[in-house]
Order: sequence, then C-alpha cells, then structure tokens
Amino acid sequence: MRNATDAEPGPESGAESGAESGAEPGGPPAGGRALRSHQWYGTDGLRSFSHRARTRQLGYLPEEHLGKPVIAILNTWSDINPCHQHLRERAEAVKRGVWQAGGFPLEFPVATLSETFQKPTPMLYRNLLAMETEELLRSYPVDGAVLLGGCDKTTPALLMGAASVDLPTVFVPAGPMLRGHWRGETLGSGTDMWKYWDEKRAGRIGDRELAELEGGLARSPGTCMTMGTASTMASAAEALGVTMPGAAAVPAVDSGHSRLAAAAGLRIVELVHDDARLSRFLTRASYEDAIATVLALGGSTNAVIHLTAMAGRSQIAVGLDDFDRIARRVPVLADIRPGGRYLMEDFHYAGGLSGLLARLAEAGHLHLERPTVAHATLAEQLAGALVHDDEVIRPLENPVAEQGGLAVLRGNLAPDGAVIKHISAEPHLLTHTGPAVVFDDYRTMQATINDPALGITEDSVLVLRGSGPLGGPGMPEYGMLPIPDYLLKQGVTDMVRLSDARMSGTSYGACVLHIAPESHVGGPLALVETGDLITLDVPTRTLRLDVDEEELERRRSTWRPPPRRYGRGFGALYEEHITQADTGCDFAFLSREGDVPEPYAG
Repeated sequence: MRNATDAEPGPESGAESGAESGAEPGGPPAGGRALRSHQWYGTDGLRSFSHRARTRQLGYLPEEHLGKPVIAILNTWSDINPCHQHLRERAEAVKRGVWQAGGFPLEFPVATLSETFQKPTPMLYRNLLAMETEELLRSYPVDGAVLLGGCDKTTPALLMGAASVDLPTVFVPAGPMLRGHWRGETLGSGTDMWKYWDEKRAGRIGDRELAELEGGLARSPGTCMTMGTASTMASAAEALGVTMPGAAAVPAVDSGHSRLAAAAGLRIVELVHDDARLSRFLTRASYEDAIATVLALGGSTNAVIHLTAMAGRSQIAVGLDDFDRIARRVPVLADIRPGGRYLMEDFHYAGGLSGLLARLAEAGHLHLERPTVAHATLAEQLAGALVHDDEVIRPLENPVAEQGGLAVLRGNLAPDGAVIKHISAEPHLLTHTGPAVVFDDYRTMQATINDPALGITEDSVLVLRGSGPLGGPGMPEYGMLPIPDYLLKQGVTDMVRLSDARMSGTSYGACVLHIAPESHVGGPLALVETGDLITLDVPTRTLRLDVDEEELERRRSTWRPPPRRYGRGFGALYEEHITQADTGCDFAFLSREGDVPEPYAG
C-alpha cells in the first residue's frame, strides 16, 4: 500500500496529550510512539520552533495542540455548490467532536466540484481533487482526516486521495436534500427534471408549469434525493466501512446530520490513537461489499468507474467482471428512483443503508468479519438493524429485481466492456436490433436530433461518439441522448442509445454507456456508420455491430486520431495520463505502486 507514513513514527494507541502526561512541551506522548505531527511540532530544532511560533500566531495556546492528534477536516464547501451549502456548519460540528475527544482540528478548503455548474464536466477534475487531497494530507502536520463531500465526484476523489496517503480517515457524506413537491406530486431532483423537460418538449406542459417546477425540484441543501451518483457513492462509502453507521441516507438538513458530523470528529481521534489507517478498512472484501450494495440499490452506473479507481488507489484490482459476477447473484432490494418509486428520505425512514445491508447479510452476500471505522466487525455494526417499510426496502423473497441493477456488456463493439442500467430501461428494448444513427459529437447531436431528414424511428439505435475520457473531454454525462421531439409527441419514451460517455445517476432509459475503448482512441465505436445494424442483448450480455470484419478492417485503415485539445495546464496532464473507462479513468501514474517521498518536516 502506498503512503507517506510507513517510514514515519506513528501514533500510539491510547496516547495522551503532552500537557496532561508530563511530556516535554511539544514532545511526543510520554511512554509512547510519536504522532506524525510530532515531526513538525515536537523536535528541538529551528523548524519546530518556527512551527510552534506560527501556531501561536494563529491564536492557539500550546496546551490546545501540542502532543494532541492533529485532524485535518477537508471541506468541499463553496458558494457555487448547493449540494454542500451546509458543510460550513458541519465542519464546526466535526471540530466540536475532535476537541471533545482531545484532538486538534484544522479545516482545509479543497476543490468543490459542483456537479450542477462545472463544465465541461466535474469528472475532468475528479483526479485533480484526488491529487489535492493526497498532497495536502502528505505535506501538512496531519495525523488523521475527516472528509466532507457528497456531490457526485467529491466522494471518490476524496477517498482516492486519502487511500493513497493511508492515514486514519472518516468520510462524512453531505446527505440528500428534502423531497421535492409540485401540484401535489412528489418530485425527485434530476430524475423528474429529465421527465418534465421531455413533457415540455412534447407539448404536454407549458412555461408556467416549468417555472413552478424550477421552484419545487430542489428545496434544501444536499445532494440529489434520488439514487443518483451522489447517494450511490455515499452508500458505497458506508458499505466500505469508512463512514459512521447510517451516514449515507441522513437528510442534509436533519439535526441528525450535525450529530453524525460530531460523531465523526469524536471517532477520528480514537482511530489515530489506534493507528487505524484507511487500508485497514479498504480491502478486497469491503470493495466487493460496496459493489453488492450498489447493485442492490439499483445504483448509478458511475459507481463502476469510481469504485474501480478507488480500488486501484488501494492497490486492489477491481474490474467490470467483478460487477458482472456480483450482479448475477445480488437482487435489487431498494425501490428508489430512477429505477423505483421512492426517494432517499423515504429510504432513511425505512431503515437506511443499515437495514438494506442487514438483508444482504441475511442472504450471505456480505463479508461480515471485516472491520469498519466504527466497529470491530461489520456484523457488530449491523446488529439490531431493522427495516421499517418493506415497500421501500424489499424483503429478499420480494425483490425489485432478481439480479443487480447493472449489466456489463461485451462484444465486437465493446471489446473492453460497456454498462447498462437495465433496471431503468423499457423491458422490450433489452433485446433489440436496429439501424444506427451516428452523431460524431454532442453539439452536432443537439443541433440535428429533431431533423426529420435523419429518418430516426423508435427502432433506431442512437449512437454518440467522441464523448469518452479523452474525447469528451472528461467523459461528460451525455449518455441519455434526447429522443426526437416528434417521437415524444407520438408517445415514445425510450430508445436504445449508445455512447462512450457517462450518464447522470438520476437518468433512465435503455442507454449503453462507457463503451471501451472509446472512439477517440480508435475503439470500434469510431467505425460505426449510419445505417449499420446494432444488436443489444442484455440477457446474454452482448453488444454487437453487425458488420463483417473485412469491412471493419477497411474502415479502420482510414481512421485517424483526432487532435489533442490542450497545450498546457491540467488539461494537458489529463490527456497525457488518463486511462479508459474499464480501468476507472484514473491517471496511470497514480493508480500503480510508486515511491512516495516522506513529507518535509524538519
């Protein structure tokens, strides 16, 4: 496991502050191994003298910090991220817990990655936040960390960076927003945005209704309250065992969320004293349980990419075959939009993730002897967990679906794999052959999708390329291609759509995503022409371009790679090192074993 601390003195279990134990001011806890932060504060050299003086400059007494675990609170709050609007206050709650437990909290602002505003896509910058997290934790006098995130890419980014450093860590999800309302209907942000936008395009609602919907879709701070990427990844983090129990579903504005943050502050100090590093909890067993959880939730397809990348930072090989294998045995138990009927607030009241995990455990789908940050074993954490509503969290004998909500596809169009969230598609489209209508980029598709001259029918297969990790750039959430207006007006609500892009976790439909290799690097998607027949067969997990190999080879010989977009900056670094969707879209130099220098402390 790569980290910045293997060669450093680590914290001692049960260590006390120097002021209370009789140790030298600024020194290590008496009778114990020094904290990591001791390298900055506790030596007799000029640098420690300077660090102690500058900490006094911050207004702290020596008794407040010397010899105590230093806890970094990484906060993704910003004025442009409504999902994290409340995290300023939650950071204060974490600090309260850290102080109470005898630690010294320090808050660090990090990149916010606002899903609703950042262009071309926050996915372009996920690895930037992961790098910032890694380097910040490595380079400052930090003994442990509490990570505050939740908006889609922030959860994997923070955990990827923390895993690379391997300090004691607790993650606090931002929590879902309150359910939406409009004219007596319950709304789910994201999912109902797509639904009612199509209703407007079809002429079934007007500007007045749309204006009312704008005010009803998102009513409070917090992430999307459907089982979008945010709630999927928060649930994955809880299943991994790196959050406090129940963290994934507590609504952002519930007082329980503030208590959760304070509990994380209390617990991280104990984890530092126990030298319980993140690698203790991020194991193959925990990643398999996180995959099982995502599948049982009918979760976002984005989790495939994120969990693969997170596991890579833990030096654990996780890939599409793991998702497919687990999907074939784990049922969908959560009846949550977009694949079901309910919202995260309902899920919370029904028993939350603990209730769902208890049912998965009952069926033998989890590794119960592994530890979590809060308990010695997952079995201990789930003891007494109950489900209060069998409609929201289904019993094992009455699942939403017999198999997990994602399917992995392979074939000559996706030799390295593709994914589909088939639980949210029209069943009749799961076995389908139709003629391709090809779009080379998203803007062209937007400008021409409604042109009758394209001859698009409900049997057509809409194909978008140039939208993968390199082509996007950043693999934007373009995968839910719009259905032409004239078909919507005829009552067509779903079509087979293919791309090397991603799709919002709040989206739905027969959308095949993450086709790898992407078209931008010469994957077979680059060779498809309008009129080619394409066969989707989810039961057999195949995706096939019905064109003979000789013709494909002729097309391949004339294909030329598109030019790079970036000549400088992070974009140039991204283009040089990004990997494909099937391996997590991480940077190659971060996802492999490598030498890491010790921090500068003297």
